[in-house]
Amino acid sequence: MQHLTIEFKARCDALERARAVLRDLGAVGRTDRQIDTYFRVPHGRLKLREGTVEHNLIHYHRPDHTGPKRSEVTLYPTGPDASSLKAALTAALGVLVVVDKTREIYFAGNVKIHLDRVKRLGTFVEVEAIADTDHATEAVLRAQCERFLDAFGVEEADLVAGSYSDLLLDADAQN
Repeated sequence: MQHLTIEFKARCDALERARAVLRDLGAVGRTDRQIDTYFRVPHGRLKLREGTVEHNLIHYHRPDHTGPKRSEVTLYPTGPDASSLKAALTAALGVLVVVDKTREIYFAGNVKIHLDRVKRLGTFVEVEAIADTDHATEAVLRAQCERFLDAFGVEEADLVAGSYSDLLLDADAQN
């Protein structure tokens, strides 16, 4: 399944404030422990998500700049046991990095909000406005992200350009 998403990621030291905003919107969250294994690929990013709620092979293209950005995502549901798929991808492509996180997942209409605690990196908020109909234009999705930037009080300095995999690779390179 492929879809258009406008998304942003930001460091967030005030997860309780974000939870309060989400409660005011009537959003209900679920917690998922996720291990994302990123594989070496020539284009975009490819990760296998092994979670207690979400289990997908995910390929995406997204520019690495801060603020709301367009992301083209292809999801392939794997089921809770993807060990054979993981072994095949590891043998064929090699592992780039593994991201270990606890994620609170909320929905507000077509907008998916993540409150993440990422091992070795800290806490983050991520918002994905997902095109769920032909009427959800890129401009509409971008405006939805902007509203959440304001609601969560995200400052320009908090915005993250890349993925958690990039942040971990950068941290490893500096050690």
